[in-house]
Amino acid sequence: MEFSRFTLLLAAWSLLTVLPACLSLESEEQKAETAEKAVLGKHDELMGKMDQLYDLRQQLQKASLPDTVEAGQRRRSLLAADAAMMSWMHQYHKPAASVAADQQLAYFQKQQQFIDSVGVLMEHSIDSAQRVLKHAQPASQPSAQ
Repeated sequence: MEFSRFTLLLAAWSLLTVLPACLSLESEEQKAETAEKAVLGKHDELMGKMDQLYDLRQQLQKASLPDTVEAGQRRRSLLAADAAMMSWMHQYHKPAASVAADQQLAYFQKQQQFIDSVGVLMEHSIDSAQRVLKHAQPASQPSAQ
């Protein structure tokens, strides 16, 4: 009989320690708030790269490149990334407090997908512009005569 009591207590203790890991103790409101913070955090991270987009466009404009068509494509790609960010910012509107928490959460999850795609576009355009600039000729030097 003592063995069964010990086993029951051990099982109850195990259940109490494992149960919180299985059940989400976070409310829908907290989930929505966390999702909003993630979206805005990604936005802030990407905003830090906006100057880099501009600088790379200027460098591509001024660089002496063997393939000017590719340089033009990279500039347009940087412009598209900039436009995507501006577009996202203009369409983003935090749901009103009166909107149900599950609907807020769904909105923030969709916004996360949008801002993540903007991030992918930015990273791709930055990386490709930097690769093109690595092949640029140094600025024209006065010829030694």
